[in-house]
Amino acid sequence: MSRRDQYYNKAKQQGYRSRAAYKLKQLDDTANLIDEHATVVDLGAAPGGWLQVAHELAGDEGTVIGVDRQRIKPIDGCETIKGDMTDAETRERLHERIGKADVVLSDMAPNMSGEYSLDHARSIHLARQAFETALAVLAPDGAFVVKVFDGPDLSKFRSDIESEFQYVRAVRPDASRDESSELYLVGKGRLTAPVQVGDELDVEIVDTGHEGDGIAKVDGYTLFVPDTEVGETVRTRIDDVKPNFGFGERME
Repeated sequence: MSRRDQYYNKAKQQGYRSRAAYKLKQLDDTANLIDEHATVVDLGAAPGGWLQVAHELAGDEGTVIGVDRQRIKPIDGCETIKGDMTDAETRERLHERIGKADVVLSDMAPNMSGEYSLDHARSIHLARQAFETALAVLAPDGAFVVKVFDGPDLSKFRSDIESEFQYVRAVRPDASRDESSELYLVGKGRLTAPVQVGDELDVEIVDTGHEGDGIAKVDGYTLFVPDTEVGETVRTRIDDVKPNFGFGERME
């Protein structure tokens, strides 16, 4: 039995709406994406296989919302929004419903033309739209998962995601078809700091950390600067950024 038939039959037997449900299960096993009580947004969610799995993982106290231009048959414990995620109105409806999400998922794929370079370019275009939505709705330290087809534009897209998350990895679930070039980029630790690595700025040291490093505040964001004293104003270069704090190097 082919891998495709294996997961297709398994989905039918276990009540999932698509064989893709097992891709999300495997992605979660690999990257620990969805915790209990999480708020999850699934973009391009029809027919709903990923929504079913997301609800299982988030539990009854979680919030799971699917967005798609197609109508999605109701799923217990999940909500849906019928609309195009690229439309401002749809994004506003989503924002009003959830505020911020812990996880944004996208298993969207373009209509296949059979021409590799075109299908790859279209997949990256869809993935970028999902990425823009994720940046708008993700809470600090949130996670993003998006499907892409491997190809020459992947490196630049991955680099863009890496600039917004603590780390990014590429995952190929076992449930993907053998012949498919699809893979999933998984970003974890959404960065929402007001500074970026390489920035140079003057900061006032207002406190001292447990390790003896000076602490400065930048728009409420905590910045640790070694070799500084409380009361100093120093020039620093940002060399590491986390969602809730960062590190700067004192410049002479």
